[in-house]
Amino acid sequence: MEFHLVVKPLTSHACDALAVGLHEPASKLDGPVAALDRALDRGLQQVLSEEGFTGRLGRTVVVHTHGRVAPRRIIVVGLGPERGRSAETVRTAAAAATRRAVEMRLRHLAFAPLPEREARLRLLTQARVEGVVLGAYRFERYRSEPVQALARVDLLLADRSQQKAAERGLAEGRLFADATVLARDLTNEPANVLTPTRLAERAAEVGKEAGLRVTALGPGGLSRLGMNALLAVARGSAEEPRLIVMDYTPASPRRTVAIVGKGLTFDSGGLDLKRSEDMATMKEDMAGAAAVLGVMSAVAKTVKTIRVVGIAAAVENMPGPAAMKPGDIVKAMNGKTIEITNTDAEGRLVLADALAYAAGQRVNEIIDIATLTGGARIALGLHAAAILGTDPRLVEALRQAGEEAGERLWPLPLYEEFSEAMKSKVADLRNSASRWGSPEKGAAFLKEFTGGKPWAHLDIAPVAFVDLEEGAGPYRPQGSATGFGVRTLLTYLRRLDRPS
Repeated sequence: MEFHLVVKPLTSHACDALAVGLHEPASKLDGPVAALDRALDRGLQQVLSEEGFTGRLGRTVVVHTHGRVAPRRIIVVGLGPERGRSAETVRTAAAAATRRAVEMRLRHLAFAPLPEREARLRLLTQARVEGVVLGAYRFERYRSEPVQALARVDLLLADRSQQKAAERGLAEGRLFADATVLARDLTNEPANVLTPTRLAERAAEVGKEAGLRVTALGPGGLSRLGMNALLAVARGSAEEPRLIVMDYTPASPRRTVAIVGKGLTFDSGGLDLKRSEDMATMKEDMAGAAAVLGVMSAVAKTVKTIRVVGIAAAVENMPGPAAMKPGDIVKAMNGKTIEITNTDAEGRLVLADALAYAAGQRVNEIIDIATLTGGARIALGLHAAAILGTDPRLVEALRQAGEEAGERLWPLPLYEEFSEAMKSKVADLRNSASRWGSPEKGAAFLKEFTGGKPWAHLDIAPVAFVDLEEGAGPYRPQGSATGFGVRTLLTYLRRLDRPS
């Protein structure tokens, strides 16, 4: 897909469709849209009235122009209330218009100018580009006849004074969206293709392109480091585990951030086998690791003074002959012993060693991202991820970054009682307790491996993969990974790099 910035009147720009946005209540057309309506002999207003268009966010109506203006069609998209306009409403509206164009198999889409200047225009242009790329996304690698793709998108400008801000917004929007698409593609890959070994190979490819130092530890290296919790999960699978480390170090870093991702390339539940309906989408249990690769693919173009260490722990959890068993006790890298009470609570075992490794890398703070608990889905539904942590500043900064990125993060508590619940009678810790407060208990377990570093945990289980229609949206297609967390983490790192 090619993007172009163009200064041209709406009526004279030739394209398959021109997308224009209208706020609620959409009862009166003004500005460039009114001029478009006049050129169509009031046909635009007439169709909107006939269709009962109110300007509700994300709703679209298509109007054919029959040669009266240069665009062959007008896609009118609702922007919601004007007082509530944000980067997310622009992102959502752009995605809705793009999806409509893709459904119609159009090749050339244009967008009416944004009535903004400077910083605001940059931010909204970035959001619009993200909406276009993510709204057009389809994972069709294994289809024999892929749907025709949108080839060109023009972003119209009111005048040349918008050029510089729009160029910056376009570049950042494309960077953030492409990083998200990488995470989506990785998560959507079937488990027989994307094994831990293959994920490590992809990390090396991404690292080479982005100028990162990438290493991957196999069973021998993991054993030498004492990563027995991670190795216990891997024992039941024929696939070897990998700990992937991607290091971006600028010339004079003033801070180091570690981002740790859970990478269960498939999770059967182990001997505590999942139900078949719960196992069907378990290729997505590596969405946290995919987000790490997505972030690292773009980090060198996003920050200049922050060292970022991306760590992805890649493992399969299978019920093979050597699989870990309930009642087993393993010792993690930091020396803590863990009683295995449920083999389907494996993600925290993998993260335990990955977090302990991160804590030993001279980092200032640690962020982990994982599809950790079904309980987060029960608590929050399908439209927000949970965030917990030991550093209120870090938690709030990530929450705010999520708001800008259109990725909601809802804080949950880390009461001492949750840590007490994760203590074992026969070891230091147990990996599972009762189901009540499971997101908090999972986070309390992980906290024991962070070495006292400032730490935040993102439980993205509710939003990493859209398996139900109620979780879908204009840029979150049903039956697909979302790449959740990539844009939030990049936004956070950008803010950390350029404090206001």
